[in-house]
Amino acid sequence: MSERYPASAVPVVRLRGVGKTYGPVVALADMDLDLLPGEVHCLAGENGAGKSTLIKILTGAVARDGGAYEVAGAEIGPHPSPVQARDAGVGVVYQELSLLPDLSVADNLTMGRFPRTFLGVVSRAAQRRTATEHLARVGLADLDLNQPVRSLPTATRQLVEIARVLSSDAKLVIFDEPTTALSEKEAQALLERVAVLRDAGHAVLYVTHRLEEMFAVGDRVTVLRDGRVVETRPIGEYDHDTLIQSMVGRPVQNLYPGVRHEVGPPRLEIRHLRIPGFPAPVDLTVGRGEIVGLAGLLGAGRSEILRAIFGADPIEGGEVRVDGTQVPPGSPRVAARHGIALLTEDRKESGLLLELSIEANVSIASLGQVSSGSVLRNSRERRHVQRAVQGLRLKYGSFDDPVTSLSGGNQQKVLLARWLATGAKVLLLDEPTKGVDVGAKADIYQVIVEMAREGLAVVIVSSYLPELLGLCDRIVVVREREVVGELSAEQATEEEILRLTSPLVPHADLPTPISAEANLEF
Repeated sequence: MSERYPASAVPVVRLRGVGKTYGPVVALADMDLDLLPGEVHCLAGENGAGKSTLIKILTGAVARDGGAYEVAGAEIGPHPSPVQARDAGVGVVYQELSLLPDLSVADNLTMGRFPRTFLGVVSRAAQRRTATEHLARVGLADLDLNQPVRSLPTATRQLVEIARVLSSDAKLVIFDEPTTALSEKEAQALLERVAVLRDAGHAVLYVTHRLEEMFAVGDRVTVLRDGRVVETRPIGEYDHDTLIQSMVGRPVQNLYPGVRHEVGPPRLEIRHLRIPGFPAPVDLTVGRGEIVGLAGLLGAGRSEILRAIFGADPIEGGEVRVDGTQVPPGSPRVAARHGIALLTEDRKESGLLLELSIEANVSIASLGQVSSGSVLRNSRERRHVQRAVQGLRLKYGSFDDPVTSLSGGNQQKVLLARWLATGAKVLLLDEPTKGVDVGAKADIYQVIVEMAREGLAVVIVSSYLPELLGLCDRIVVVREREVVGELSAEQATEEEILRLTSPLVPHADLPTPISAEANLEF
């Protein structure tokens, strides 16, 4: 039981023997769960462990196959609708917010419950009073109610979403990966808001791949694996290693490989690259076998640098060289032919071909290697794909299955395999473990290190600072669309990186850039 709440506490939500199958696939089996008032209950597990299925059952998005589901002691029918679940007191804040972006803040907060006059007309004065009351519960009492939600910063939209959920008198508030699109500072502010909800007596179910968030705000944690509950224990009985081991069912030693090997001569050279919107040109050199991180706040320009290198966005001047050969700008196809590979931040929007098979997604960038003239050789393609996925721990049924059948972590591995199959020389990774569980993260980290060991130049954009500190030989700091400094692996700390990303630090106080050649000692 929670250390914050007595064993005799009446659960806000109680599940007994709840299950869900999709054909032969068991998504959730014989699930027992108690969610208590005044407690943050974390849900841990790899992608595919059953977390999303559980949330869908709780919110009425899918019907359970069997078992009992109670909210505040009242039985919820076998096929509740999302409206029925909401009215029973179950609210959810999704990673992808459900607000209507083109409507005003006030309209979003009162949608479906507009206050009306006795004539049936919407009372704008009452609507504003109601919206302000809801916003005050999340510290936004002074927010402009007339502005469209689209114009709000991501962190503010997140708080508006929480206010909308609380407006339904939610007894249970579910958070599903709420900090994925937030900066470290914004994420910390959200965790503080979660703690306020807990202290106000709400039951909170918190789902995240970031283990440090569980330890920061959680009271208890339930670990799921392969659709089944492994254990439920107070969070204080775990450390990072034991929680990871419980989630993946095997010891994960050295999440970050941490091996610094010798850096070779320059492989990627960025010379005076002028990117639209950047006040100064970008210069960057990455050696063979070197892993360089780009750190900065959201919107600082990190992704724009990668896209410009890959030719996905236009440039106004400068050059990109791979092994001394200049790469003509403005064409991803040409960049790929010169050995540059880009793993985009949004794998579904600009990475995966969702209607195609796993095999087709891996081979699409290297069809010339598996074809004779214009004829695709299926057996050659299959062998090519099998070689590309070796060592990736890819979990799949058949290469012919659609790529959408895979979990997020395995989808990311498919994209890595795609570029491995091309024989890339330079690997640009934009948030490579976003939405990926800890077991898949360890696998991806190992692949990145192996690729660097084989001589690739690797550039990583990540908003997760432990990832940069654990992987990179050198960290380049980007602030307000300008490269403002570099730190070696020995110099870099979370505190130092955050200090440099702050707009309050004058440029004169920033460290002198470090060349790739100077990194040879690491």
